[in-house]
Amino acid sequence: MFAPTSHHIPQPLPATRQMVRWLALLPLAGLLAACGQSASTINERAPRVGSAETLYNNGVDALRSDRYLLSVNQFDTLQRNYPYSQYTANAQLMEGYANYLLNKYPEAVQQLDRFLELHPTSTDAAYAFYLRALCYYEQVADVQRDQQGTIEAMDALEEVITRFPQSPYARDAQLKIDLCRDHLAGKEMLVGRWYQQQNDYLAAAGRYQRVVQDFQTTNHVPEALERLVEVYLDMGLLEQARKTGSVLAYNYPSSKWYTDAYDHLRAHHLIKGVESKDHKQGRNVFSRAWHSVF
Repeated sequence: MFAPTSHHIPQPLPATRQMVRWLALLPLAGLLAACGQSASTINERAPRVGSAETLYNNGVDALRSDRYLLSVNQFDTLQRNYPYSQYTANAQLMEGYANYLLNKYPEAVQQLDRFLELHPTSTDAAYAFYLRALCYYEQVADVQRDQQGTIEAMDALEEVITRFPQSPYARDAQLKIDLCRDHLAGKEMLVGRWYQQQNDYLAAAGRYQRVVQDFQTTNHVPEALERLVEVYLDMGLLEQARKTGSVLAYNYPSSKWYTDAYDHLRAHHLIKGVESKDHKQGRNVFSRAWHSVF
């Protein structure tokens, strides 16, 4: 996670002290005009709100000292009382970051969306998109649960890469996309194993095939190939089992999953084709076997 640096806490545009004091007095002046009450009466009934500059600095100080809730409150107060302040855009970004640190991801996304909608050309837009993607990534659920959140995280991370391919956030986004893909493959394997246990071999094969076809760079592919050997044998599809074994032998000859597949194929008297013919002929046989099986 890239924490905001001084670049992400930029100073506001230049303003005179008189302007800052004048902006700070606007809410109070409005109340006086509307209600016709004295300043002393209003001060008794409502807490005083500091200037936009004070609120912003208080928020930053609270954030740096790990008082995240106080930081959120300061930035939120600034936005509500000074919506047109020169500090407001930074407050939106920093409140999003503080909510992220509080694990309040929906609130963080809401703030970051607001920032990006109002300031799409900001120099901090890349960071805002990246932080927004992290909010989705942190909500990726265990493989036992629905994986819609994982898909949303991948979409948000891919947006970072598409919009800002040369930014320092693109590389980290790609790493996290790879982890998301591994997570989705794990979900497919979980469902496939359940179908296999229920003797629904066709449904299980579909899940394992998806792992091999759509998630080829994940760590789940060797097991998926071995499981395919099992279900093909159980379905009586001996030639498909043999060809799948050849794919496994060529790509993962040292894997424990190939050892298991080897035993299954040998038990069905199919090991000769895998070991002495297909495996030794190399890549061309692998390519033909891959496309003929799937």
